[in-house]
Amino acid sequence: MKKTTQKTILITGSTDGIGLETAKMLVSQGNYVLLHGRNPAKLEAVKSTLAESDGRVEGYVADLSLMANVEAFARSVAQKHTRLDVLINNAGVYNAQDPTTQDELDIRFAVNAIAPYLLTQQLLPLLGASGRVINLSSAAQSPVNLNALIGRASLSDGEAYAQSKLALTMWSRRLALSLKGKGPAMIAVNPGSLLGSKMVKQAFGIAGKDIRVGAEVLCRAALSDEFSAASGQYFDNDKGRFASPHPDALSLKKSEELVRTIEAILKKRE
Repeated sequence: MKKTTQKTILITGSTDGIGLETAKMLVSQGNYVLLHGRNPAKLEAVKSTLAESDGRVEGYVADLSLMANVEAFARSVAQKHTRLDVLINNAGVYNAQDPTTQDELDIRFAVNAIAPYLLTQQLLPLLGASGRVINLSSAAQSPVNLNALIGRASLSDGEAYAQSKLALTMWSRRLALSLKGKGPAMIAVNPGSLLGSKMVKQAFGIAGKDIRVGAEVLCRAALSDEFSAASGQYFDNDKGRFASPHPDALSLKKSEELVRTIEAILKKRE
């Protein structure tokens, strides 16, 4: 790939699963990939492996369940880079020993929906109008209980996960509409159901399908022309096409209420 086509791409949760497979593919194509992980040793191992194949990579450690960590993460990226071509919000949580974070939020909402919203907002100046934000959604989408979103109601693992993924899909479309083409494209992607990630193994006790299916569609979403004018849309890789997300994601009223709630959560921390 010619140097002029190289992109600078940040992938959260890129030390295993779909994130790691996507990083490998993007590095092999000659892109500059910013890796992220929560575990420093694991991150360093992945960085070293990819660098050995002449890959251009950087590593960032951050616990995305803590909003202060998310802000510090964004600052670190901005200190090293004046431009970011693609942000792939891939990091996700299905279950945890303690589902409540230090910020008193459900960890699924914190990592899967609120952290990517905050990270995206913080990095908007680097992305510009030609950038792309790819948000990892899911076929599992359930109406969001706003009390659960703010940490005042507890949910089962499955419900929290499905609601957090709909929350992510809702703010993706809402932010795309508010930017009116003057910011990066915001695209929610279901990479495929029951792919062989660590999360699927933990949640369902099965090996899952070929994880490269998910990585390949994320690479397409990040780089291919077919996604260049797709801001605000939802790509369902189970169907292999752009499709309608859960109806709540198409409701301007519900999406605005969700974004206001996320903004209030973040403002409360200030």
